[in-house]
Amino acid sequence: MKKHRSLVSGLISSFVLILVLALAGCGNSSGSSSSSNPSSVSAIKKNGTIKIAVFGDLPPYGWVDKNGNRTGYDVALARQIAKDLNVKVKFVQVNANNRVDALKSNKVDLVLANFTVTPERKQVVDFANPYMKVSIGVVSPKKNPITNVNQLKGKSLIVNKGTTAENYFTSKYKDISLQKYDSKTEQFNALKNGRAAALADDNSYLYAWVKNHPDYTVGIKTLGPNQYIAPAVKKGNQSLLKWVNKEITKLNHNGFFKKDYNENLKPYFGSDITAEDIIITK
Repeated sequence: MKKHRSLVSGLISSFVLILVLALAGCGNSSGSSSSSNPSSVSAIKKNGTIKIAVFGDLPPYGWVDKNGNRTGYDVALARQIAKDLNVKVKFVQVNANNRVDALKSNKVDLVLANFTVTPERKQVVDFANPYMKVSIGVVSPKKNPITNVNQLKGKSLIVNKGTTAENYFTSKYKDISLQKYDSKTEQFNALKNGRAAALADDNSYLYAWVKNHPDYTVGIKTLGPNQYIAPAVKKGNQSLLKWVNKEITKLNHNGFFKKDYNENLKPYFGSDITAEDIIITK
């Protein structure tokens, strides 16, 4: 009888131990799930820093000025987001073709690098509410202006890798030869060196570029449908996505984007473009 009670007691003890270990395993699993998202709002606040991807050579949106300071429309938005999160901002410079990889590899928490929303990109990143609208434009030398897309047939057109301009011309105009460059600096240098007939990119900063390069003109001001620029987070990062959506709505309501436009974009645009052409108000 004692042996039987001892056996039962041993079985109960073993069962309790297994149950305790199972519960502990569940707790660890939950903790692992939480810690596996280093870009959640709670993780960012705990670290005290948000890592934001920006361009370094795209005035007036994101660039480094002559004093080595980061400035521009996207940069101002990044600083405001960090301020409202009550954390510091760490800028990570990217090119158009590595914005998605920067999110996937957790090098950044958020992308604010003139990122246009497309169906293809929606498959690999999550976009928050848009804060800007743009269209594709084409810039060319004034002495040989391109004013119609048919003029580009049989000629070379410069695009930046990973941009909507590259995707648009690849799918719509297969008879136009594309020269693809990794950075904005490289593509504009290629245009100035006469390597192609024209350059295609977002029209808003083409207007800004020609203001400082009067020998060039945006001969095609709008091509394809209107598109939208939005912050992007890693696919599935619902925590940061929800927070950024609320932030964009709040900033719209308090007039931040109009102020950002007046301070960082208006001085670089000519009379061809206004705040209403760029910012989104709701």
